[in-house]
Amino acid sequence: MTHSDESNPRTSFAKLMNRPAPEFDQAKILLVDDKQELLTSLFHLVTLYGYDAQQALGGEAAMQALAGDEFDLVLLDLIMPGVSGHDILDYAAREKLKCKIIVVSGDSSFSGVKHALHCGAFDFVKKPYEAAELIATMETALRQVRLEHQHDAMESKLKESEELHRFIVNSSPDLVYMLDRNGCFSFVNDRIEAMLGYGKDDIIGKHYSELVDEDDLLAADNLFNERRTGDRAVKNVELRLKSKRRDSRVGLTRTKSVWTELTAMGIYADNSERTRKNFAGTYGTARDISERKQAQEVINFQAYHDLLTHLPNRALLKDRLNLAITQARRNKRKLGAMFLDLDRFKLVNDTLGHSMGDRLLKAVANRLQSCLRSGDTLSRFGGDEFTLLLPEVRTRDDVVVIAEKILDRLNQPFVIDGHELFVGASIGIAMYPEAGDSGEELIQNADIAMYHVKGRGKNGYQFFSEEMNHQFSSRLNLERELRNGLIQGEFEVYYQPQVSLQSGTITGVEALVRWRHGIRGLIEPREFLPLAEETGLITQIDEYVQRQAFNEVASWQRAGLGEVCVSVNLTAMQLEQDDFVERFVASLRASGLPARSVKLEITENTLMQDMEVIIPKLKAVRKLGAHIAIDDFGTGYSSLSYLHQFPINTLKIDRSFVGDIRAEQGDASIIDAIVAMARGLHLDLIAEGVENRTQLEYLQQQGCEEVQGFIFSPAVPASDLISLLKNNRFATVLDDPGKLVPA
Repeated sequence: MTHSDESNPRTSFAKLMNRPAPEFDQAKILLVDDKQELLTSLFHLVTLYGYDAQQALGGEAAMQALAGDEFDLVLLDLIMPGVSGHDILDYAAREKLKCKIIVVSGDSSFSGVKHALHCGAFDFVKKPYEAAELIATMETALRQVRLEHQHDAMESKLKESEELHRFIVNSSPDLVYMLDRNGCFSFVNDRIEAMLGYGKDDIIGKHYSELVDEDDLLAADNLFNERRTGDRAVKNVELRLKSKRRDSRVGLTRTKSVWTELTAMGIYADNSERTRKNFAGTYGTARDISERKQAQEVINFQAYHDLLTHLPNRALLKDRLNLAITQARRNKRKLGAMFLDLDRFKLVNDTLGHSMGDRLLKAVANRLQSCLRSGDTLSRFGGDEFTLLLPEVRTRDDVVVIAEKILDRLNQPFVIDGHELFVGASIGIAMYPEAGDSGEELIQNADIAMYHVKGRGKNGYQFFSEEMNHQFSSRLNLERELRNGLIQGEFEVYYQPQVSLQSGTITGVEALVRWRHGIRGLIEPREFLPLAEETGLITQIDEYVQRQAFNEVASWQRAGLGEVCVSVNLTAMQLEQDDFVERFVASLRASGLPARSVKLEITENTLMQDMEVIIPKLKAVRKLGAHIAIDDFGTGYSSLSYLHQFPINTLKIDRSFVGDIRAEQGDASIIDAIVAMARGLHLDLIAEGVENRTQLEYLQQQGCEEVQGFIFSPAVPASDLISLLKNNRFATVLDDPGKLVPA
């Protein structure tokens, strides 16, 4: 029911009658009587007062109306033939109709009135009735109807609100709980089962201490006994709760702990007076933070441990080393720091791949740990380098025992996937306080001592001494000068001719780098290239040599000196660049040299490092027209099953095999095998390091097409090579057996 507005015609009519607008003009009213004239009279009266009504002539019509629609009020005659008013009252009671029924009847007997009221009639009006009395009774009933409707609406809203709050609480990702004043659970939401595996019945009535991990009971007592409210409520307290899970493997119940973040707030009967007497209990939430805790543990572990070997990393070693130094200083004791670098590990890593290298590092770490005392710390410093902290040592002999034990253990083979692998170790040792009084200084000096072991043949140990500092400083100076040399353009490209044994002409040149130092003069590659590779400067040097060689060879071709092919060396670092092919193409275009005039020389070990990355790049370069050669063939590791996959044109016999050719020996089996392999794979063949006639004759007999070496010419500057190219004819063994000089 709603109030009518000013446009309602019944409201206007009521104003004309000097009556206020009806309070319930939208009420649905049913008028029931078996006499038409009385029913019509009643209808006129009701409508005269601004109400709308529906008429039902007789009890049967009334039954049909009540079954088909809902009414707020029914004015009902009792005495009707067939279906009487009493029958309608019984029907309304049976069907629990919410309408109010006012009996309007001439039967005013006590029993009739009593029965009507007993059956649920709201009121009784005797015929003939006073109009005002009837209208007043109607409005009283309608007012009651409105109150009941409001009550029902309020109850419905309360029920919906309660259901919503129950849904929110039970659907919460957090455990919501209430404790009584004694600390026993009086409420938990449905989250309890998913989080901890308990049913509500398992928890209600139990003291909170039965659910808290024993190690966290003190924190729980402080939490639940604080009894704070509002902004002072205890929040974000982390503690563990016991969890019940069924172990499917053995069918037993086992208990574990779940990390949770709890809040707790005191509940008081009178918030204005928060006393022990008014304390009613505790309300709070518990959030499962197990995954966050596990993540924190992983992060903490990763921050202080090497992910491959799970050994302490540099950060953790630094902390332990500084602590050990502090204790040694206080107790006036010694300690040792070892810096250990694996020998031959790079060979394994390059030839068998990084996966095998990683597995070998794990095996080495396990074997090293078996050599330690309980208080020692083994750390992976990086790559194939390890550091070892030895606190509480009395003399050097204590350290020597451990170093020799490590070398002995590492000299035993490692067997991984059927591969028998051997590695050694170069160990540098620094003693506190002789070799330094800080952790950083000890590690640095142990590293210097390790390089001295490397320099004298590896697989041993060396204590640091002050004399080593000078040599280390020299190495640092060389690195600095190497960088400055690149900036100042001190590097030059030399060329060594490659000669055809059939024609005696120069078919190509190999571009080689030389360093013309401002003070020290010309420095040979063997003095600086290892350091360049170690520092990563080799890529800059290679790119400089390639640009310079491409430009100079292109200018020779334009000058009519022949279509000379230039060989340039590639390192793994340069090949691993994402834009290697683009940079190579850009250098060629800038010089104007055709790709067919370029031969890229790559060692076997470089090819095997990361074939999935390197082979596509080499194929792209070869597709441009460039040639690919395997340099130092036979000295590295390349499985024959892989060899046919490489996009190569040429095998280059290493100088070490050429040097083994002796006049009295009569053959060189390795060279024979390489020659046969090249023929079988339809590859070109070139030998380097040819220095005498015996070597030259043997190679010629075996069918080697090209050679290079001192027998013809060392590597020379570009200006000298131009002179050779102008003559471009060497006397061969066939031309003049006694003469092997330019013709």
